[in-house]
Amino acid sequence: MREAELSQALAGGIAELNLQITAKQQDALLTYIALLNRWNKRFNLTAVRDPAEMIPRHLLDSLSVSAYMQGKRVLDVGTGAGLPGIPLATVHPDIQFTLLDSNGKKTRFVRQAVIELGLKNVQVEQMRVEAYRPPQKFDTVITRAFAALSEILDLTSHLLSPTGQLLAMKGRQTQDELEVADLAGRSIEVIQLQVPQLEGERYAVLIKGEGGRPKTLG
Repeated sequence: MREAELSQALAGGIAELNLQITAKQQDALLTYIALLNRWNKRFNLTAVRDPAEMIPRHLLDSLSVSAYMQGKRVLDVGTGAGLPGIPLATVHPDIQFTLLDSNGKKTRFVRQAVIELGLKNVQVEQMRVEAYRPPQKFDTVITRAFAALSEILDLTSHLLSPTGQLLAMKGRQTQDELEVADLAGRSIEVIQLQVPQLEGERYAVLIKGEGGRPKTLG
């Protein structure tokens, strides 16, 4: 697919998501995909090889949760190649994002992407989530294809502010995961996402309550 076709696919998907994204921001998103495609040939950052597939599976999927973030400090846990953090940071310059991953190869790419895109609202950290102790906690913690909900809650609770929320992106129904997770004192909302040009079910699970609960390393 040529650059013009990629641009058209992205613009069409953004329109279907009913998002207000500037032409400059759309250009930045396409630059990110081009960079990811180039690095992917050498470093195997994502299983998606075709830039045409990256539009819905990476960009539109990431942008589909824009409306469900809260606050001005967002943490993307297990960001991998910068997803969903980089697309979201690109279109939300007023929000401060921290992108966390333990994989050095992937965090090197993310740092380079941040530089090339000129993202002033992104900090990249290479560390395991259970060891991460930031000076300030987060309003929203996002995960995408990271782990089961019970494990996500266990690993991230210490990173949420008292009024913070977990936003877990899932590719299937999560009822079984919800039944085994420790959700006492928390509110839960499961939202079915409509991602343009993408087949298959996508969900956002919003969990609030008990933010800031300490995590014991072991």
